[in-house]
Amino acid sequence: MSYLPTLGLKKPNYERFPCVAVRGHESQGWSGWGDICAQLKSALAASKNARAVLAVECYDGVLDNELVSALTQGLQPDHWFSTKQNVFLPPEKIEARLAANMGQKDSIFGFLAPVEMADYLDPDKRAHLQKTIPAADGLSVVYGPGALLCCAPDIVVYADMPRWEIQQRQRAHRVGNLGMDNARERPATLYKRAFFADWRACDALKEQTFERWDYILDTTIPEAPVLICADALREGLRQASEQPFRLMPFFDPGVWGGQWMREIAQLPKDAPNYAWCFDCVPEENSLLLDFGKVRVETPSQNLVMRHPDALLGKPVHARFGADFPIRFDLLDTMGGQNLSFQVHPQQAYAQKHFGLRYTQAESYYLLDCEPGARVYLGLADNVDPSRMMEDLETAQRDAARPFPADIHTASFPAARHDHFLIPPGCCHGSGAGCLVLEISHTPYIFTFKLWDWGRLDLDGRPRPINLAHGAANIRWEYTRSHVAAHFINRLEPVAQGQGWREERTGLTPSHFIETRRHWFSETVPHDTEGQSVHVLNLVEGAEAVVESPSNAFAPFVVHFAETFVIPAGVGPYTIRPHGDAVGKPCATIKAFVRKTPETP
Repeated sequence: MSYLPTLGLKKPNYERFPCVAVRGHESQGWSGWGDICAQLKSALAASKNARAVLAVECYDGVLDNELVSALTQGLQPDHWFSTKQNVFLPPEKIEARLAANMGQKDSIFGFLAPVEMADYLDPDKRAHLQKTIPAADGLSVVYGPGALLCCAPDIVVYADMPRWEIQQRQRAHRVGNLGMDNARERPATLYKRAFFADWRACDALKEQTFERWDYILDTTIPEAPVLICADALREGLRQASEQPFRLMPFFDPGVWGGQWMREIAQLPKDAPNYAWCFDCVPEENSLLLDFGKVRVETPSQNLVMRHPDALLGKPVHARFGADFPIRFDLLDTMGGQNLSFQVHPQQAYAQKHFGLRYTQAESYYLLDCEPGARVYLGLADNVDPSRMMEDLETAQRDAARPFPADIHTASFPAARHDHFLIPPGCCHGSGAGCLVLEISHTPYIFTFKLWDWGRLDLDGRPRPINLAHGAANIRWEYTRSHVAAHFINRLEPVAQGQGWREERTGLTPSHFIETRRHWFSETVPHDTEGQSVHVLNLVEGAEAVVESPSNAFAPFVVHFAETFVIPAGVGPYTIRPHGDAVGKPCATIKAFVRKTPETP
């Protein structure tokens, strides 16, 4: 079955590897270990230091076997110091330090740890290394997480790693947690420790040392390393902050996944399905920078960290810090199954139990759906909370007694371009046969599953159910009548012009994301006003082009279902149909942070 005809598309045109073309620095990139080591040796020679020190600082998830082998053979250092072997605390002491934040009885959730890399290191061993290295003759290489805390290097190489790739390596049991020999543990356990602690420590050190880097080493693709000068990365991030761009999307199978994205995005056929497309989650996505001779994949959080005012807008930066507050992703149940029935935490609960500054309010925008598709949203008008929770608990204990969802929950028919609002505390889940564009506040893993339709995950194990957390957060007043009146297709005309109209839709007024839909057949004016980053998706039409009225950036072409980012500093911009879409109706959905008393 092809999904293209009903979408009005002649052929798939989704760009899976969008990149930012960086002007300049074309000669400052090297690929392959031979050229990389030759460049590093040349830079070390230029330092003219008989006791040269090269620090290779590593983000979590770098494959040590590959890097250590390549660098030792290529550089032939006189001394090699590994932070993991020479400086890190014993695993049991690291675990003890992090125990309070890990929530040992919970397999998914913990509390965001206010940790730094130094918390993983033995202070006495670190001090010893700081004295040993300056006295060592010849070339010394200090390698691993925390290397920059243990020496005063002549050359600094930062080996970065996108979090999505880290998760792939955790699933393949290729990497464990910082300071631990635990790669064989369940991937969910590794991810939990990384999310709540390890990545916090790596990010803090990254932010503290960003200006000290001489080179960036990209080993996202194993055995295909790329090195660039750090100045080139810094310039690439600056240029990205001044123009429209897309993040590198990543796709993931799931037990409920469908087949729509496989066709539209032309994905490999080796996975059973594709459940998720994460195409604007900057804490986990990458930014692909094209320097002409080489391309470098860098965590997009680097852009948020480096240029928060230009990207987010000063009011948004002041409110959220260097944290991208808007999330877009796709959920595919076309030819698949129901999502789990779930609920998100209310704000006070999220702050108390997980250390979150804000929680996840979201919405489902229907890009496509099959006949008869439905969305579960809210509870039955006559719901009995005690009986519902009793039935949920029974369903977890006894597979022969499934949860009677039709008795306790509400569901609604779904059609293309419907918009379902999902505030915290509202029970929800897409039914089978939907392609959902999920628009939400950013928090990543804080979804409490109440019922998973009695199925096993792709690994053959039950997916974790979070009844205790869920019961504490359900808003029982969000019943069918309330949902129908307040949470479905809330539309308000805003403005119109020649060949276009704008309408407000999306999250409820109590939440900080505003969403606007534009229908257009001609040029539509937009303006960030320097206040908030804009995140958009082309939800109707084959192709559109984003342009600057003052030619501040090159025309930027986007395709159906692609999410793209307009930095706050861009100011005025326009969008119009392009290519096969000229003369046909098009639409975008746009999200931005509302102006509030905190963000004047």
